Amino acid sequence: GFFSNPFRNYFDEESTPKGEASGSGVIISADGYVLTNNHVVAEADEIMVRLQDRRELPATLVGADERSDLALLKVDEGDLPVVNIGSSADLKVGEWVLAIGAPFGFDSSVTAGIVSAKGRSLPSDSYVPFIQTDVAINPGNSGGPLFNLNGKVVGINSQIYTPTGGSVGLSFAIPTALALDVVQQLKASGSVMRGWLG
Repeated sequence: GFFSNPFRNYFDEESTPKGEASGSGVIISADGYVLTNNHVVAEADEIMVRLQDRRELPATLVGADERSDLALLKVDEGDLPVVNIGSSADLKVGEWVLAIGAPFGFDSSVTAGIVSAKGRSLPSDSYVPFIQTDVAINPGNSGGPLFNLNGKVVGINSQIYTPTGGSVGLSFAIPTALALDVVQQLKASGSVMRGWLG
C-alpha cells in the first residue's frame, strides 16, 4: 500500500483492482505537453490523460527525471488550455497557496494553506529545494499544481510527510524555477544532465 515510509510518501499510488494508478498533472503548452511527477508514470505500460471536460487522451512519455521526480508527457491534441506559470522565487513564507488535483479520485478538488518554508531539503532528496506548505495533500494530488493567489503555478506537488497515512500538514512541492529547467532538458534530450564536482 501507499504511505509506507514517513519520508518519500508519494500520494498518488492509488491502485485499483486493475492495477491502475492515478495522479494529477499540469498542461504547460497548448500543443499538448503535460508535466507531472515521475513516480506517477514510472513503469507504466499505458498513460492516459483525462481532461476536465472528460476527454481521455493517450500520452507518450517524452522524458523523465527520477532525481527531481518530474516527467514530461505529450498528447496528440492542439489548442489545449494552459496554466499560467508564476515565479517560485517570489514566493514568501506565510503566503497563501492552493493545490488542485484529484485526491482519492475526486476531480478538481481544491485545498488551501500557507507556505511554511522555502528551499527545504529532505533526507532522501538532495536535488530539489522544496516548497513546504501545510496544504492538505492526499493520494491523487501528486503531480498537480500549487497556485499562488494570482492564479499562477508556483510549484508541482510531489510528496508529503505522514506518520499516520493521512495529510498532517507537511507537504512538499517542486518549485517552478527548477521544473521549467527540467522541462527544457527533457524536451531537448529526454533526460537531465547534471554537473559533478569532486
